[in-house]
Parts: sequence; C-alpha cells; structure tokens
Amino acid sequence: MSDTAHAGQPTQNAEIDEQTRRDFLLWSTIAVGAAGAALAVWPFIDQMNPAADTLALASTEVDLSKIDVGQSITVMWRGKPVFIRHRTEEEIAEARDVDMAALPDPEKDAARVQQPEWLIMVGVCTHLGCIPLGQKEGDTKGDFGGWFCPCHGSHYDTSGRIRKGPAPTNLPIPGYSFLDDNSVRIG
Repeated sequence: MSDTAHAGQPTQNAEIDEQTRRDFLLWSTIAVGAAGAALAVWPFIDQMNPAADTLALASTEVDLSKIDVGQSITVMWRGKPVFIRHRTEEEIAEARDVDMAALPDPEKDAARVQQPEWLIMVGVCTHLGCIPLGQKEGDTKGDFGGWFCPCHGSHYDTSGRIRKGPAPTNLPIPGYSFLDDNSVRIG
C-alpha cells in the first residue's frame, strides 16, 4: 500500500497519545474537583469546632500566693465569676460547726473544699442568678458571715451554703485541682 492509503487514518502512536491525553485530562479533572470539594466543605466542618474564646475559657489557672488569709478574689471562668476565699481558722471552724439539719441544702464543709483554707465556688446566686456581696472589704456578708444576695435576701455561710432566703441550693463548686501549693486550675 502507498502512503495515501493511510493518510486519513491515525497511526497507532497517535491513538496511544490520544488515550494518554484523555487519561491525563480525566485524572486532572478528578483531582481538581476533589480539591475544590474539600475546600468548599472545610468551612462547614471547621465551624463545628469550639470558638477560640470558648477554648480559652475552658480552664483558668490562678496564682494563690498573692491571696492573704481572710482575703477573697474573683476570677472569671466560662463567663461566670468564681469566688476564691483564703479562709481564716475561725471561718473554717464556723463552716464545720453547723447543724446539718438546719441547712436547706445540707452539705458538709469537707465535701465542698479540697483544702480547708481554700473555698472555691461559682459566685452566682442559685435563686435568680445575681452576684452575691461579700467578696470586697466592707461588703455586707449577711447573717452568717459569708455572702449576701441583696436582690432577694439570700444569705450564705462561710462555706457558701444557703442558710436563709429564697435560694434553693448552695453556691456551686466548680471542678478544680491544685497544681501545687500556690496555684489552682479551675475547669
């Protein structure tokens, strides 16, 4: 046969080149499509993660070395005030010497503290969510020497237990752990 017989027909090498080009285009398109799909889906997956401010509030560390005996501080944890009180021997004795039958929400002082001198509790009244007084010098501490919620008259003792007023339960104790003698992690 002459060269004219093959003029309109592709050669075998041309068919292989065409097949290779098709495979390349197919796989390139699949790869770009997969990458595009991943980029489109990522924001939806990422938004399910907790926000940075939420992660930052998950726990907080507090230096206790600067809190004198008889002094209280307030720190923020998860958007709530946490009262930390370095209790005096008298406050510890008062908290321990309470008739459990006289408490609206009976709870021993030893169950509320890990170390007797440190009382750590969420400072939100359990009645309607007010912030009780008693953290600052000169604040009204109520009838039991602890905290007093002036909004509706709830009185808490030196262990943060409800003693008088409409609050149904004691001030809550957050999860916490002492890292050493001078620091605590809340949360």
